[in-house]
Amino acid sequence: MSELPADIGPTTEAIIKESKRITPAAADEVRHLSVQVLDPAFQFVEGQSIGVVVPGPHPFGNPYHVRRYSIANARSVPQDSGVALDLLVRRCFSIDEVSGERYPGIASNYLCDAKPGDRLTISGPYLSPFKMPLDSNANLLMIGTGTGIAPFRAFAQLIYERRGGWQGQVRLYYGGRTGLDLMYANDEATDLADYYDEATFKAFKSLAQRPLMRSSDALEQGLAEHAAEAWALIQDPKTHVFVAGLGRIATVLDKVMADQAGSADAWKACKQTLIDEKRWSELVYN
Repeated sequence: MSELPADIGPTTEAIIKESKRITPAAADEVRHLSVQVLDPAFQFVEGQSIGVVVPGPHPFGNPYHVRRYSIANARSVPQDSGVALDLLVRRCFSIDEVSGERYPGIASNYLCDAKPGDRLTISGPYLSPFKMPLDSNANLLMIGTGTGIAPFRAFAQLIYERRGGWQGQVRLYYGGRTGLDLMYANDEATDLADYYDEATFKAFKSLAQRPLMRSSDALEQGLAEHAAEAWALIQDPKTHVFVAGLGRIATVLDKVMADQAGSADAWKACKQTLIDEKRWSELVYN
């Protein structure tokens, strides 16, 4: 492994094996990247993330740029040729509030433009806030928006394909602005649809009803429709809660569950119990 500045940590090389657009040309671009880490000693667990190092120079003279991405697949047995990783990447842009000019996101455009055979420098894997239970009788309540669904895809692979025989109830609540935001939770891409045949798995999807409605608003709508079931699951001491997505997701969850608990204070106490018992994990980003 090579060394970059200490704030990045050790790095290793990876190669792009496949880059597939999973949204139509008229929609925001989201790509599914299959990446092979060339060091067979590289190890990760579900829910962890890697850093992608983008070579510079960059604006303001930065010699490098690093962006973290959640690993979207379960671990597998390393091969002599390396370790397989899946990434979900949305091509991002930012808008200057004064000039209105649009600027491409450095890492997302770098990855979306990468071709099979291109090499990457990655760092990590980084410790995950997600704590997966070992007990196959545990319930999993997964709540997410956007590409926050990536670790949940890895969890489903782990419990149904790698471990098998999962007895606990598994529920996924997922909100998106459009049907295309549900790319890993619908029948168009069969990743999570593969698990609909499992007796313990159910996924609840909700779309925005208005043009400017956010994915978190859609999540609130869908979660509210099934709040009683989610609340009943939360009351079960075998349930572990996982939350992943944009910052407002936590506010949405607090609002819907406070209604079920009877008050904001009652929900706050319930949530604190989950945290104290290490049955609450979240990965919220801006």
